[in-house]
Amino acid sequence: MHIHLVDGTYELFRHYHAVPPARDADGREVAAARGVLHSLLALVRQGATHVGVATDHVIESFRNDLWPGYKTGAGIPPDLWAQFPLLEEVLTAAGFVVWPMVDVEADDALASAAYLAAADARVLRVLICTPDKDLSQCVRGSRVVQVHRRTRVTLDEAGVRAKFGVAPTSIPDYLALVGDSADGYPGVRGWGAKSAAVVLARYEHLEAIPEDYRTWTANAANPAGLARSLAAQREEAFLFRTLATLREDVPLFSDVESLRWTGPRPGFEALAARLDAAVTQPPRDGRAG
Repeated sequence: MHIHLVDGTYELFRHYHAVPPARDADGREVAAARGVLHSLLALVRQGATHVGVATDHVIESFRNDLWPGYKTGAGIPPDLWAQFPLLEEVLTAAGFVVWPMVDVEADDALASAAYLAAADARVLRVLICTPDKDLSQCVRGSRVVQVHRRTRVTLDEAGVRAKFGVAPTSIPDYLALVGDSADGYPGVRGWGAKSAAVVLARYEHLEAIPEDYRTWTANAANPAGLARSLAAQREEAFLFRTLATLREDVPLFSDVESLRWTGPRPGFEALAARLDAAVTQPPRDGRAG
């Protein structure tokens, strides 16, 4: 069997910016949630049998306690924020397994689900459906892969190495060095994607990088400057790696068969009809029609 793990938060954001707004009879904005629903039903029509969807029921997580600049829900448009519970409601009614995350993030749920599914010998392939670079750390060979559904790009382990220059297991170290503006941490001064890839391709993890740059066998530009910067921000670098490392211990399910899609639940048709009857509004500035 193949297991499809979907980043519901990403899908909701993507559809919010890709489709015109629409309101149901109660005046609720529903277009993005409706778009995600149709997208996942299309995934089933294309052959997906076992599907799990992770959402950020709240944006903040334990990582906000570790780093004050970590991402929050500030700035999320109210009509997008209001669709998070709607998305969870409609996907559950449609028969999908949904994991609304509170203390941890949707990314942690996807990583945990991938770990649990890959441990089952019946599973032939795990497909993590998100473009989020954090999830590249979960890729294993060609059995656990990352899928960007919009661009139809699939990354196996070789694909991750080709894209980032490092192995999947080095992705948290890579992000610690280069930073992640989307998640709100800056990385280590002076380190960029190229230097991080060159050094980590040789040493794999932060603690293995020699303090004395003169002993480096990685052909990085300005090794002295890189070594000084890493030494000065060593504690921050390890903290950033902690922020970038996804949890694999979230207890989501005990049997992958619980992810099998068996069809909509009672009441789904009425809810879907309300969404499909929503009246489309003129596109807002910055949103595609």
